[in-house]
Amino acid sequence: MGMVLGKIPVETPKYQVIRSFTDYEIRKYAPSVIAQVTYDPSHEFKGDKDGGFTLLANYIGVFGNPQNLKPEKIAMTAPVITKTPETSSSAEKIAMTAPVVTKSRGGGEEKKMVTMQFLLPDMYRKAEDAPKPVDKRVEIVEEVERKYGVVRFGGVATEKVVGEKVEKLKKSLEKDGYKVIGEFLLARYNPPWRTLPMFRTNEVMIPIE
Repeated sequence: MGMVLGKIPVETPKYQVIRSFTDYEIRKYAPSVIAQVTYDPSHEFKGDKDGGFTLLANYIGVFGNPQNLKPEKIAMTAPVITKTPETSSSAEKIAMTAPVVTKSRGGGEEKKMVTMQFLLPDMYRKAEDAPKPVDKRVEIVEEVERKYGVVRFGGVATEKVVGEKVEKLKKSLEKDGYKVIGEFLLARYNPPWRTLPMFRTNEVMIPIE
């Protein structure tokens, strides 16, 4: 019942609020370790219609025995984070409960590759601390300390709503003297099939210098 009403019962990323404004925050996130898979979103990922999600879920043991060399079951975290090209047709395409980051690579006429990431629990401080994946398509990498401008909002994170939040946040950051250094991330803290739309928590995150 708690998840239906928006309760977040899993570990979330550690961060420090550097400054709070009326409509957004500046946050500094601690270094983290992630598991990731890179793929071409214009083609069905072999053996996984969810763009690599099944590979990552198998790695941590969501569906049974974890597919890593220890083997060791790894706890899930939140939020689900996606980074996609601004021409993406929908902000609600990926519906998962795991900690996922999806990043686009390339642009223009080039092929746009997407990297889907699971943030691993805080107990893994270095990449070598995490169990080695059985499937070589799964990579374990370290994310350094980083800063974001962040705005939180409820409801369904539709493309239109997210686009409006991104544009407003960009203008606020520029007005307040912050330099944007990358594409926005969309963070969703609740599984859409388990949480009523009105109780969902979402965030738009824009990396800043």
